[in-house]
Amino acid sequence: MTTRNGWLANASRFLHENLLWLLLGSYGVAAIWSGPGMAARGISFGEVALAGEHVKMTLPLLMLSLLLFNAGLGVPLDRLRGLARRPAVLLAGLAANLIVPIAFILGVSQVMHFWHNNDEVQNILLGLALVAAMPIAGSSTAWSQNADGDLALSLGLVLGSTLISPLTTPLALRAVGWMAQGDYAEALFGLASGGAGAFLLLGVIVPTLLGIAVRLVLGPDRLAPWKPALKVANMAVLLFLNYANASASLPQAIAQPDPDFLAVTLAIVIGLCATTFAAGWTIAQALGAPHDQRTALMFGLGMNNNGTGLVMASLALANYPRVMLPIIFYNLTQHLVAGAADRLICQRGPARGEPTTHPPHGIELLPATGTTGLA
Repeated sequence: MTTRNGWLANASRFLHENLLWLLLGSYGVAAIWSGPGMAARGISFGEVALAGEHVKMTLPLLMLSLLLFNAGLGVPLDRLRGLARRPAVLLAGLAANLIVPIAFILGVSQVMHFWHNNDEVQNILLGLALVAAMPIAGSSTAWSQNADGDLALSLGLVLGSTLISPLTTPLALRAVGWMAQGDYAEALFGLASGGAGAFLLLGVIVPTLLGIAVRLVLGPDRLAPWKPALKVANMAVLLFLNYANASASLPQAIAQPDPDFLAVTLAIVIGLCATTFAAGWTIAQALGAPHDQRTALMFGLGMNNNGTGLVMASLALANYPRVMLPIIFYNLTQHLVAGAADRLICQRGPARGEPTTHPPHGIELLPATGTTGLA
């Protein structure tokens, strides 16, 4: 058991340290060899009816549920106790996670009126809508902790945004739907009113809560021997999930290259990512939050659960494959921006004499962080 765990720990460390390159590799494979990915996307295990909505239980959805279940296994709830006594930054973060991206998309919709191809604009808006509608990424807790951020606030943002996503996701989709046009607007309104809530409940909230419940029953000590195996399984599922979803859009982008569309999409995505990161720091600073809470809020607002958006797009917006490109770009961009922010924070550090709300070192990383944020 010790030898096996040692091998798994080394494999987990390798996968984690090279995650960005492995993601790029999975997208590269999807661009040139999409067959297995398209076949996996087509595997279905029937439908589930919930409150009048029907959710198709596809293989990607079940893989996403597995990632969120593992995320729930890694949530140390005891870290959240202090949030009830100082909820202002948490509540501001949850509100900003909805408002800031929508405000940015509104600006994009106005500026892009001048773009020469309205169909490209609509695809970008749909992709950004799914980015804005997703809950905060679990991997933001790992980035925040690495930069001495407030782990309790990071966890609260992830769990809070996940639990309220059946309310906030339809709101975000409808808001961007009013900015979109024609069939694209109808697609967003249809997704908001007929499927988003049931999808999030079955694919995100239920597995997350189930993972938390299993952790409470078994306890962290019993789960500890399984951590290396869970990490490797998470990475493998994550990479295949990204490959399968990218198989629907990247081959077309390679076969019919459109440099100006790709360039403007990447520029807009970078702008959105930089805006959300900056907004997190600025809002926390305006509230007088200490350095570690500013750090946590910055990573929280900047990093979204884009894997959920990819799965949702693959199920509900299959007729619009280019919608996935903004989500794929954001998936990679948020980790590049997080790396840059982490380096900047480590160089500067908190102001002299500035208080923090928890001791920055000696806290164990969540078993699933670094994986679920992309999932």
